[in-house]
Amino acid sequence: MKYNIYCLIFFIGFYSVSQAQEIQWESIAPGIWKGTTGVPESYDLLSAANPTTKVAAIEKLGAAPFPMDKKEVTARQKDGKTYLKFPLTREEQLFGFGLNFKTVHQRGRIVRLHVDHYGGVDNGRTHAPVPFYVSDLGYGIFINSARYLDIYAGSASRLDSKDPAIARDRNTDPEWTASPYSDGVEILVPAGGVEFYLFAGPSPLEAVQRFNLFNGGGPLPPRWGLGFTQRVHRLYDQDDVISEVDEFEKRGFPLDFIGLEPGWLSKSYPNTFDWDAERFPDPAALAATLKKKGVGLNLWINPYVSPEADFYEELKPYYGSHTVWAGAVPDLSIEKARNIYWQKFKKDHIGVGVGGYKIDEVDGYDRWLWPDVAVFPSGLSAEQLRQTYGLLVQQQSAKLFREQDRRTYGLVRASNGGGVSFPYVLYNDYYNHKDFITALINSGYAGVLWTPEARASDTAEEWLRRFQTVVFSPMAMINAWASGTKPWTYPEVEEEVKAMALLRMQMMPYWYSSFAEYHFEGMPPFRGMNLEPGFEEKIQVQHRNAIDLESNPYEEALKKEIKDQYMAGPSLLVAPFFAGETSREVILPKGNWYDFYDGSYAGNGEIISITARLDQIPVFVKEGGIIPMMEPRLHAPAKGETFDLEIRHYGETPSTYLLYDDDGESFAYEKGDFSWREIKVEKDGSGKWKGTVSKAAKGKPDHIGAVSWKFMTNQ
Repeated sequence: MKYNIYCLIFFIGFYSVSQAQEIQWESIAPGIWKGTTGVPESYDLLSAANPTTKVAAIEKLGAAPFPMDKKEVTARQKDGKTYLKFPLTREEQLFGFGLNFKTVHQRGRIVRLHVDHYGGVDNGRTHAPVPFYVSDLGYGIFINSARYLDIYAGSASRLDSKDPAIARDRNTDPEWTASPYSDGVEILVPAGGVEFYLFAGPSPLEAVQRFNLFNGGGPLPPRWGLGFTQRVHRLYDQDDVISEVDEFEKRGFPLDFIGLEPGWLSKSYPNTFDWDAERFPDPAALAATLKKKGVGLNLWINPYVSPEADFYEELKPYYGSHTVWAGAVPDLSIEKARNIYWQKFKKDHIGVGVGGYKIDEVDGYDRWLWPDVAVFPSGLSAEQLRQTYGLLVQQQSAKLFREQDRRTYGLVRASNGGGVSFPYVLYNDYYNHKDFITALINSGYAGVLWTPEARASDTAEEWLRRFQTVVFSPMAMINAWASGTKPWTYPEVEEEVKAMALLRMQMMPYWYSSFAEYHFEGMPPFRGMNLEPGFEEKIQVQHRNAIDLESNPYEEALKKEIKDQYMAGPSLLVAPFFAGETSREVILPKGNWYDFYDGSYAGNGEIISITARLDQIPVFVKEGGIIPMMEPRLHAPAKGETFDLEIRHYGETPSTYLLYDDDGESFAYEKGDFSWREIKVEKDGSGKWKGTVSKAAKGKPDHIGAVSWKFMTNQ
């Protein structure tokens, strides 16, 4: 009897501790709601990144209804942990959960979101494990926690489900599966409470836009950041750098900034952050010389402090308990630590003309970075700093340039939720070309930028194919820190590589306006096909009408993962070839599409087969697409420098396009010193195409010179 009473007391106590908790909902902007359960931790992704929400831009997207039944969103706390559950419908597909390299569809997967080097498996350990996912039904969910999160993305079947999995007999039922149906996304947060955000669409793209704008909108790089960059061999000296810049000009290859690797430091791994006096005796003279040549300077660093750094002792009270490569780890969550640490960068780097950083080694591996048993003077856990260190170094280094009223654009090895607005592009040591494209697709779901950089290749064809995808990415970069590779290293494709590099420069007005859309409207400049309306409409029809996929190959293709084609800017579909391929299929969304190079009709809502050409990366333009291009040049236009435009129009539909302009260098645009100029294409009374460009408002930036038109259809 006594035993039964104890069991009853235990059961009641267990139930009371683990029972569902009420979620407090708050509407914070049109189509965005915050949910709070338990007692959230004071330090999270948003407090680390400290973004400024673009409320006015979100309001322009308009109101949207709460996209699910609130009663189906549940939370409970037990043993100091929080358990969240969000509903899923049948056939619903999920995207996101960070910078994945092999998968686009995320439903049915189990991951632990953990900042780390990418190890070749999509298990949640990646450079940007952003806890944000998007449904093809038109909503997104973001978990604002700086902890390692366990995600069960429609992979766990609950006994109490309203739409349970069917129990099947494995002996006789051919439809038996080891992964039964699940109607929920369940998330384990190792904390006694958490806040999370729900973003309505109504389309998946609009949900992503709201997420990006909530986190400050995308970065607006300086114009030079969208040009071409070469990272030189790690042991180059000052004369080597100047010689390489001169060789670019001599050969007619564009170059906007040069990247110095660890050899610029007097000591690295760990770092002194001092210039090596032998290799770089006069950094200021180097920066000045490069500036006269139209080329900027970017420095590689990692954050770990050598005992020989001149500020090592001053910063000592703010180090963590463990080292990285025998270097001290500054607790950059502490203001005093930040002030001491970054003063060195401000004085000895930015002060002599450096325009940006490549921030390495803030991701992993576990055997390299501080362990989870480390302690830090702020009291934050090692786990929390691991999840946010990439955010901290981005935010704090970017602030140094903002103080100088200079925009920057650099590279970083780790980021996370909240870091949408930071002017950094992710990269890593992994080097699979196809997986690089999958990562580029997933970057659009994660609010980060990713470059499929080129380093070296086994063949000239591989080099050209890698270079082509670099041109259609957020940062056109060769990383030759180990190989010493140049654009002309493979002479049999040198002219094709040069043509692609110059195409990158010709498309500068298009790229710049695309990033302005990212900044002001939250539109990812590079994104997966599932965010393109023509694709989304087809999938939604499939959900509603249960189309027989076997009788419709196009609908069947849309259901599969699309990992080898993507959207670039508002109008371009890019479908790269990889080394050894002679043909491939391209899935065109609903609507007419045209070949970028000659304007020929490509198709409408269908699968097409194309043949490889060595000199081109396949690109298609949607109906009515307008692509502003400038003349080929070796450097991005400087502040106040005018450039001529050739404006291309594709298709048979009159259309408009907004061309963005500002000074290209400063933050004056934040005070309204920018212009959107309307490009309009229509037919005149005789049926001939004509185009017009509106004038810039008085006193607003105007870098446009002569304008010519090229109507591509039927050319």
